Amino acid sequence: MNPDNFMSPPVIRLNSPDRLVISFDEIAEDNRWLQYRILHCNADWQPSRLVESEFINGFNICDIEDFAYSENTFVHFVNYRIEFPNSTMKPLVSGNYLLQVFESENPDNTLLQTRFLVTEESAATEGSVSGRTDMGHNTEWQQIDMSVTLRGIKNANPYQDITVSVLQNGSEASRRTLSRPQRVEGSTLVFSHLPELVFPAGNEYRRFESISNGFPGMGVDSLRFEGSNYHVWLKKDSGRALRNYEYDRTQHGRFLVREYNATDSDLGADYITVHFMLDMPRLRDADIYIDGEMTHDRFDSSNRMVFDSEAGLYRLEMPLKQGAYNYRYVTLPVSGKGIPSSKLTEGNKFETGNEYWVCVYYHPPGSRGDRLIGFYTIQ
Repeated sequence: MNPDNFMSPPVIRLNSPDRLVISFDEIAEDNRWLQYRILHCNADWQPSRLVESEFINGFNICDIEDFAYSENTFVHFVNYRIEFPNSTMKPLVSGNYLLQVFESENPDNTLLQTRFLVTEESAATEGSVSGRTDMGHNTEWQQIDMSVTLRGIKNANPYQDITVSVLQNGSEASRRTLSRPQRVEGSTLVFSHLPELVFPAGNEYRRFESISNGFPGMGVDSLRFEGSNYHVWLKKDSGRALRNYEYDRTQHGRFLVREYNATDSDLGADYITVHFMLDMPRLRDADIYIDGEMTHDRFDSSNRMVFDSEAGLYRLEMPLKQGAYNYRYVTLPVSGKGIPSSKLTEGNKFETGNEYWVCVYYHPPGSRGDRLIGFYTIQ
């Protein structure tokens, strides 16, 4: 996250003062000696063929020396913090990057990883989103129309060297990739009336806050201490597919760790068990998952809901750190394959205030890695 604005995407500008902070916890009594490395990737997030000295200035293995223990929490954890770029590691080129964390004694075992982007701003992007689409006017779709103007990129073949990716609300599952523009006007690439740029509109994210163990926050029905930690029961949700659109200004799926009495929420926010309930008939051919930035684009047993036949609704218990959360319910086929959809659970409302990330990549002829020459947000 950007330490100055948690709403900012994980993007920094090459050779700028921009910085990112990666913060994570391990539920443990004592710290481990952890290290991290950086991996340069192409537009499809596969490792590029650049060697480390071509994309990193400095050493590509650094110790994580910034760690601290939780304060006044029932669940004891160690918080680790990485700031990037730093005095020992800076990116030399733009592109997609993975930051990987591992134990110093076992570098081949990656414990966790996160994605971020470095852009060089060699392309100017303009765009708009509308409910008036090639699939219908003001129904269940949203369509992106945009243009990309190349700046300082000479002799690029726009039909071979440029790739554009668009993501809805930062979700990797929604990624659309365009390998060629509709047309070219001088140094400007136009992407308009393309079926790849028509997205299901979805619905506004649901919200809850668990910033205190002393009182129920927004969206919380009750809370109490059970076993070794606090449990929070959210108000019962219901399906919204057949309901009219209701405006709400959300954070596009993001979450913010917060405990209202703590001077440092990273250390003072406790881990609680959150109980979700969705009052919907059982789906025979699909599973229901909880989705949001907190699930990191994963769809497995950790966020798959279970149907309670006796109560006639879906349930899930999820351990989360205290804070403010956006979430939604999506479905996947029972096979687990396919693209997550909110059509059956939330509905698709053209009025929804989505956020679209536009990433413009350039692959120079003969090069061994993709450059990120532009990043733009459309809302």
